[in-house]
Amino acid sequence: MLSAKSLFQEILDNDDSFALFCSIAAGGESQGGWENARIAALVPPDERDLAPKIARHGADEDKHGRIFNALMKRRGLEPVPVPPETDYTMLLERKGIGLAHDRLRADRPLTVRDIVTYLAHSRVTEQRASEQMELLRRHFADHPDLGRAVRMISHDEDSHLAYCHEELLRFAYAGHGRAIQRTLRECALAEIRVHRDVSLAVMAHMGRILGWSTAKSAVLAAGIHARYAWERFAGWRRMVSLRMPEHRDALGGPATAAPEFA
Repeated sequence: MLSAKSLFQEILDNDDSFALFCSIAAGGESQGGWENARIAALVPPDERDLAPKIARHGADEDKHGRIFNALMKRRGLEPVPVPPETDYTMLLERKGIGLAHDRLRADRPLTVRDIVTYLAHSRVTEQRASEQMELLRRHFADHPDLGRAVRMISHDEDSHLAYCHEELLRFAYAGHGRAIQRTLRECALAEIRVHRDVSLAVMAHMGRILGWSTAKSAVLAAGIHARYAWERFAGWRRMVSLRMPEHRDALGGPATAAPEFA
């Protein structure tokens, strides 16, 4: 029977599919680390108090990239090239979601509107990351190889999501509510399309590596399309709501160190 746990277990048990999974994850996390570091360096003067939290966000993402690389190294594996069609962060940028890399490479301060755009983009993508890591934590929190990594990354993603909620509400109370809701909706609708396309591409690559039958691949593709249909109809709304988190000031401190996997 197909299930999220059995599917991921199959990917985990094969060196080639595991290397691809970790390489895709590490690449996305490292890219997020760079983006947040640049945003922290370019925060407008009136929002300098936000810079340490953005830097902490970036440091966490860098840490996650190192964790995925360490998991490969522990099995004697090397990172593999990430197929462009599976590069979630690059495809989001191409859709105009978030701050363009050309803007982040320029040495001029961001505006408050830029920071609102960054936080709205992060709120949407961190929702996805939090849900995905919660799924892995549910099934693999006690796994001898993945357990510590899954628990740590899941905790961090939950903190990132809480931080986005709190900061966006602060900006909403300061008069940016309409811009925030408009940007959240645009980001959410674009993200669910990119997530569908990336999911289909990743499953196609995993199917070739693992020798899945045409029938199995078709069932998985149908599931991805069904998930997208639900998200397009109503599920995207969970990505645009804002509520004050129970865990306040979730990024108000230094990043925790990555665990050793050697």
